[in-house]
Amino acid sequence: MTALNYLEFICLGVAVGCYGTLIGAGGGFVLMPVLLLLYPNQNANLLTSISLAIVFFNALSGTEAYSLMKRIDYRSGLMFSLATIPGAVLGALNTAYVPRRLFDFIFAILLLVGAVFLALRPREVENNRISISKGRNRSMRILVDSHGKKYEYNFNWPLGMMISVIVGYVSSFLGIGGGIIHVPALCYLLNFPIHIATATSHFVLAIMALTGTIVHIITGAFTQGVHQIIALAIGVVIGAQIGARLSEKVQGSWIIRSLAMALGVVGLRILFVAW
Repeated sequence: MTALNYLEFICLGVAVGCYGTLIGAGGGFVLMPVLLLLYPNQNANLLTSISLAIVFFNALSGTEAYSLMKRIDYRSGLMFSLATIPGAVLGALNTAYVPRRLFDFIFAILLLVGAVFLALRPREVENNRISISKGRNRSMRILVDSHGKKYEYNFNWPLGMMISVIVGYVSSFLGIGGGIIHVPALCYLLNFPIHIATATSHFVLAIMALTGTIVHIITGAFTQGVHQIIALAIGVVIGAQIGARLSEKVQGSWIIRSLAMALGVVGLRILFVAW
């Protein structure tokens, strides 16, 4: 790679880290489509290994920033992280057996489904919403962030564990980190306030992505791409810090709409190439 290539990948990393952290998605859903378009002849196993490694650096940096804001639900995050590990291992192993064209088709369909969901999603949950649901399988949480804002919520923890297993597999298989699935699930299925969901999702992503990356290293997937990983990692570490701080100031509605449009355009583009 030339110095110009390094600079371009660092800038891409900053954008991925900033946007991914802003919405708690880890950035893999942004980076992976770019890698698929930049390297149309490369095998999916290498590209997902690069993306997962970057998701780890992004999530680690974002977790540090969200930790200072005291918005991470560590108890739930550790519980969900343990559930993602089996799925992450299996997903990383399965990627090597999928032909590139089929992988592109699966990925494009997922992007289009995500775009439709985000475009049609109901009104965003209130940040301090309190659930009145009760049951023996529900866990209660009370958090106070660094600004003194109190969050009270409860959720069905067995459901959260099952969702996390699926997120771990899909994320590791596609190299997308999984926050784009986990954050909506935390908000709409488990009743998490949006700011707690994005922060906790980042904490889970760091552990899940590290697991998938280690599996790729053990299986020898990193035959090349080290220079791209270094440049992207530098960018996402910087971008994640920016995104975490922007999350306190930016309204989420326009971000969700622009994200839905971007996912739809990229999904159609990859589907057209794969077809």
